[in-house]
Amino acid sequence: MAFKFDSFQDRAKAAAEARQAMLERFRKAPGPDDPRVQAHIEERKRVAEARAARAAERERIRAEEEARRAAEAAAAEAARRAAEEAAAEAARLRDEAIRAERKAIRDAKYAARKARQR
Repeated sequence: MAFKFDSFQDRAKAAAEARQAMLERFRKAPGPDDPRVQAHIEERKRVAEARAARAAERERIRAEEEARRAAEAAAAEAARRAAEEAAAEAARLRDEAIRAERKAIRDAKYAARKARQR
């Protein structure tokens, strides 16, 4: 069997036949009012609605998680501030006690000096 060289006419005819076959296939395709097409459209709508519902649920869960984290952060911040205030109050009381002790020592020295002078 020998190799066959296709001529331009043969190639053009094959291309025209292929185009005609595609056109026939397109014409045989069901129209938009076909029950199978309608069923397919309805199925796609159901899938899209389910996808939207899942996305809304994910968004709701994300918002709840974000709110929970914000509440935890606020509670941690309040606890930190309370600890800082308690530490500052303790430092203030400690400083007052030290000042009172120094004043008592100073007053005792002053009273002893006065007592020696009399």
